[in-house]
Amino acid sequence: MAEGRGIGTVTSYLLRNAAVFDGSSPNLTEDDVVIENGRIVDIAPRLSAATATQIDLAGQTLMPGIIDAHVHVYASELNLTSNMRRPWTYLAQYAHGFLGHMLSYGVTSIRDVGGGDYGLAQALANGLVTGPRLFYGGRLLSTTGGHADWRPGQEDDHDHLLCNCGAIDQKLAVLADGPDAVLRAVRDELRRGADHIKIVASGGVASPNDPVDNLQFTDDEIRTICDEVTRHGRYVAAHCHPAAAIERSVRLGVRTIEHGTLIDDATARYVAEQGAYLVPTMAVIYAFHEDGAKYGLPAASVRKVGEVIGHAQSGMERMKKAGCKIGFGTDLLGPQHTRHGTEFGLRRDVFTPLEILRQATSTNAEILNRSGEIGCIRVGARADLIAVRGNPLDDIELLAAQGRHLSLIMCDGAVYKDENR
Repeated sequence: MAEGRGIGTVTSYLLRNAAVFDGSSPNLTEDDVVIENGRIVDIAPRLSAATATQIDLAGQTLMPGIIDAHVHVYASELNLTSNMRRPWTYLAQYAHGFLGHMLSYGVTSIRDVGGGDYGLAQALANGLVTGPRLFYGGRLLSTTGGHADWRPGQEDDHDHLLCNCGAIDQKLAVLADGPDAVLRAVRDELRRGADHIKIVASGGVASPNDPVDNLQFTDDEIRTICDEVTRHGRYVAAHCHPAAAIERSVRLGVRTIEHGTLIDDATARYVAEQGAYLVPTMAVIYAFHEDGAKYGLPAASVRKVGEVIGHAQSGMERMKKAGCKIGFGTDLLGPQHTRHGTEFGLRRDVFTPLEILRQATSTNAEILNRSGEIGCIRVGARADLIAVRGNPLDDIELLAAQGRHLSLIMCDGAVYKDENR
């Protein structure tokens, strides 16, 4: 985990006169909030703090910063085969812009589920890059020919960086086959500081070779991955579209299911019973459908979007009906990450504004194992906060405008935007 630095040297703030959404309660409270050295130290009406910088938020809603639990910081374009061949220097420059944009949208924490690494975390921690708090999983794990094998089917060169190592480096991913190879790959990502491990357990849209409903990795491979990650006190996330992949992944020890688009009622009930999490990503599906081809999404992937988009909303309805724990993610690639806010609007036909706000704050904090630390407004929590002009409990679209309705953005007690003074 790493976080960027704000503008200026002020370490104490008094946020006054806001209606406070704490990340879970349906009731807004009329409270002031005192922040010192990056943490919330007091919440109550009509507070005073003689040495603090005061910010008047009258008529606004103060809430936890948005947490996006599914991003790819180094995915600079929609064609992932082309992205794989970009120099790291190019991808680093893309990541710099991506992180700045995310923060400007009010996103104060991100979970990178494929690509984010120790170097980027250090750049954020040392102030070389401005951006949200970062939780990274390193390179995601895929089988040869699986969803993260972005080599064209006719290409013979496997680009082995270390011949006979049993793993192929794809920049955002590593390809590994068999229990021994996946064990080595997992241990290497954990050595690099991965907060979690992401696997691809089914086919996907943005890959050239695999059907969406294809099941990937064997039971032994997934079980080996989950056992090793659990021994390190971390957790496994799995890319899954079809119901069979979702059920199998949860049964073998996966904690969070990414996408879950083709889930059925029985599988949704099973996920809820097991206490696993689902992170649907509507924004990327609709972005691919609407202008993916314009931004270089390969024709095969454009066709595969058609296989999932008709199930996207109904899948979320099944998740809600079953009582699943649902997180908030976007998965937007390349230039389409500027559509970040569309995720809020795409969920409103299924979920209430309160449910969506919880997904993007307190539930995502649970996924990150940071409950009480982020995704909430309470004494002792990190001061990751945004102020919204209006009430998002009445109008969730206030968060769908790429930060335009935000007057204040604060991450770890540092102010990145303040239009109140």
